[in-house]
Amino acid sequence: MDLRLRDLPLLNRRPDVALYRCLDRERGERLRAEHALLVVEIVSPGSETQDTTDKLGEYAKAGIPHYRIVRLDRTGVSTIERYRLDPAAMLYKHIGTFMKDEPGEAPAVSNPIPLTIDWTELQF
Repeated sequence: MDLRLRDLPLLNRRPDVALYRCLDRERGERLRAEHALLVVEIVSPGSETQDTTDKLGEYAKAGIPHYRIVRLDRTGVSTIERYRLDPAAMLYKHIGTFMKDEPGEAPAVSNPIPLTIDWTELQF
């Protein structure tokens, strides 16, 4: 589903995963950047620069509070990079990276929604 980042010049993106605020779809509202709480891009060999540089800047400039970059290896998800928007600078700040091979408890986050990562569920 397309996400409108700006009107002029027109810029739409189609994130791999997105979490939106509730909308009144009966009113015909279009998905816009201000409705998004989180966008996730899954890096593939042909999309690395776009996902890690271009979209990082575009989503930040559009004011989306949280951004994740997911990297894959031959068995599934290998890392999840977490970014949070600094609203004063309109830039993302790297707040941590989860790696599947790290020892310890399953990683968890509370923002923008509570979530615990089960690496076995993210395998091919």
